[in-house]
Amino acid sequence: MASTNHERVTLAMEALKAGLAPFVGREYVRTYQGRFVQEIQNITGTKIDAKNKLSELDAAALLKVMWDRWSEVFRDVLGNPERNLVGELRGNRNDWAHQTNFSTDDTHRVLDSTQRLLTSVSAPQAADIGKLRDELLRLRFAEE
Repeated sequence: MASTNHERVTLAMEALKAGLAPFVGREYVRTYQGRFVQEIQNITGTKIDAKNKLSELDAAALLKVMWDRWSEVFRDVLGNPERNLVGELRGNRNDWAHQTNFSTDDTHRVLDSTQRLLTSVSAPQAADIGKLRDELLRLRFAEE
């Protein structure tokens, strides 16, 4: 398991990538059908392979495509609380990428928000993030 808060947030970002990609792909295909790859490329500026769909996109890109096309793609399947989580996690991802130090409370928040968003899209990675969050809480209380 992770030993630092930054490593814990790294695991959350990896879980977001793995857990959001299938959901985002499915919803983009539902909305844009054959144009879904072009629509994603327009937002991210990243060339993606239609065969692999979204496997090339990281958490930042997946969160961006969710945020930028919320009304068109995600509004009917997710609610405002999930939109708030997407916005919050975009900021967390930027802090993580710029090597910001995460306090235990900040890390707990990232893990909790990640688990909530992944749960809302029925991603199996939510369970692993929940265990990581619980482990962090046990460590915190053991220190006190």
